[in-house]
Amino acid sequence: MNAEIVCIGTELLLGHIVNSNASYIARKLAELGVDHYFQTTVGDNPQRLSSTIRTALSRSDIVITTGGLGPTIDDITSKVIAKTIDRKLILERAVLKDVAEYFRRQNKKIPKDSLRQALIPEGAKWLKNSFGTAPGLIIEQGAKILIALPGPPREMGPMVEDHVVPYLRSRSKAGQILKSKSLRLTGGVEAKVNQKVKDLLRLSGPVQVGIYARLGEVELKVMAKAKNEKAADNEIKKLERIIRKRVGSYVYGVDEETLEGAVGNLLAKRKKTVAVAESCSGGLLANLITNISGASDYFKSGIVAYSNDSKVNDLDVPADIIKKNGAVSTQVAKKMAAGIRNRANVDIGIAVTGIAGPKGATKKKPVGLVFIALSTKKKSNCRQFNFSGLRTEVKLQTAQAALNMLRCELL
Repeated sequence: MNAEIVCIGTELLLGHIVNSNASYIARKLAELGVDHYFQTTVGDNPQRLSSTIRTALSRSDIVITTGGLGPTIDDITSKVIAKTIDRKLILERAVLKDVAEYFRRQNKKIPKDSLRQALIPEGAKWLKNSFGTAPGLIIEQGAKILIALPGPPREMGPMVEDHVVPYLRSRSKAGQILKSKSLRLTGGVEAKVNQKVKDLLRLSGPVQVGIYARLGEVELKVMAKAKNEKAADNEIKKLERIIRKRVGSYVYGVDEETLEGAVGNLLAKRKKTVAVAESCSGGLLANLITNISGASDYFKSGIVAYSNDSKVNDLDVPADIIKKNGAVSTQVAKKMAAGIRNRANVDIGIAVTGIAGPKGATKKKPVGLVFIALSTKKKSNCRQFNFSGLRTEVKLQTAQAALNMLRCELL
């Protein structure tokens, strides 16, 4: 079977709402081993929506729509679907009862417009909405399947989990499941990682590898289609071993793990404490570290020393070193790291100083030039980075690079 996703709503076309539904449904289809070739976004226009559904049904076995099932005048999905597949709209009293019960629980009288939601295409199976009033629909049209889901993600997601996934699993071809595992890498640019695994990226068939670049990191996704979960897991493990052997310490985590989470786990495991001194990142490094619950066990202090005076007074950086080398320099970064380590009385001090831009650059010190230093009782080291991008992107890359230096030190 192959599926197509149709997302409905003029607000999606205008960019007022991020279309997270498509990616969510696509992931669920992949987990079920259902091939998925097309995604379409269409506005709240009856003619264009009807044409889109008709086209989708002509080329896909399963068509899943989201949006347009609410009580307002622009919620046209049920009516358009019925007209497109030549079915009558009928009053489903079970839906009406369910909608009325939703409002009764809130001690509200059912609005007149909400009664429209009990009108569904004849022969449709309706799906209970546990978090709203718009019922979902499953319509079998010959060999085709049409599934209509509400637009709000908090309503759509549970409906997919509770009703759509079990239904599609019962209809899917036996022995066809797709599993995937993401390896998350940092510290190396995409080209460097690509060079190490480029032969694996050419794999076709039941086991494949994809590469996805994000700001400051790379994701390698291993996907396997097999007869059952155990067989798929075994294929993924084989390829994962090969990848890890090639890219080594670039891998910081898997699936939904974050870099700050990986660093936090290492700090806790090694029983080490850390403090940070930030200039160009403006507190972003401390923010990432403290995103992890329990960070107070290892994160002790953070200072945003944005001015030269703050570097001198709060971090004990000698004024003559700043005057001689400039605030953006190896020498100042090292003194900042040592200063915060001593002041906070921690095992590791880490400091960043740089030029986030777009102002403040010179020919010798361009936008994106960043120095990151790490200080322990036994040693001090500093690395120079040359990032590119907008100010916010330079700041994020700086914080990520600092986290990765800390990770490598802990490893």
